[in-house]
Amino acid sequence: MIRIENISFAYRKGRKQVFRNFHADLNLGGIYGLLGKNGSGKSTLLQLMAGLITPSEGRILLDDKDMRNRSVTSLQKLFLVPEEFSMPAVSLDQYVRYMAPFYPRFSAETLKRALDCFELSEDLHLERLSMGQRKKAFVSFALAANTEWLLLDEPTNGLDIPGKSQFRKILVQEMNDERGVIISTHQVLDVEHLLDHVLVIDQGQMLLQKSVEEICEILSFVRTSEPEVLRRAIYQMPSLQGMSALLPNDDGRESSLDLELLFNALMEKREEVCRLFSAPNRSNQA
Repeated sequence: MIRIENISFAYRKGRKQVFRNFHADLNLGGIYGLLGKNGSGKSTLLQLMAGLITPSEGRILLDDKDMRNRSVTSLQKLFLVPEEFSMPAVSLDQYVRYMAPFYPRFSAETLKRALDCFELSEDLHLERLSMGQRKKAFVSFALAANTEWLLLDEPTNGLDIPGKSQFRKILVQEMNDERGVIISTHQVLDVEHLLDHVLVIDQGQMLLQKSVEEICEILSFVRTSEPEVLRRAIYQMPSLQGMSALLPNDDGRESSLDLELLFNALMEKREEVCRLFSAPNRSNQA
């Protein structure tokens, strides 16, 4: 698991802190969506998890090992795909020969499946690829590294519509109970149906950390134009089908997660939404 123990972090001494006494526990076997406004620290949090930067206070543990030490065994368990990256002027085959030995569980079969899914050939040359093709190739290698944790920062940026569908398909295909994935994104519609956990950060704090199942037990997501329903809504916004509304799920109604609606409601009606998760009759705390 990844345990984040009360970390604080600022890029410069005396500057505003990105995180203050921030904590979270993340377990294998789930796909986590990491959401927040621009500048909320999503990319910073992934870099902290990967040990690329270190907190000024607190610590981040991967299987009880402090990531600030950047031990080989810890780094072999985690792969970060940043939003922006460059690739060397080598063939994919050369890249694999150089990089794969670092990852003990690297799978050539997984690499081939991912490349096939993305409709990429195995004899490609990395420097000649478009931005979207580079991202597909790098994500393919990341999946093939077969690390316990895969951290993806805006993975669908630069992908065309077929590429986004291919990304969702191969990620689900390669997911298992011994692997955890964290996706930081603003493109909520691209990943909404992939997620089984949602993390929302704001102002250096964890605003919400819940499974999709828990969220849909407590909240109801509906599209309606019925005045009576809208009067009971915590938050609502226009949609093509009338209004998208977020309500307390008082009657146990089944509904599908609307990630954009949930995020906007948390930003504008924070206390009302969080109060539902922390109510005395709830077993879990927001």
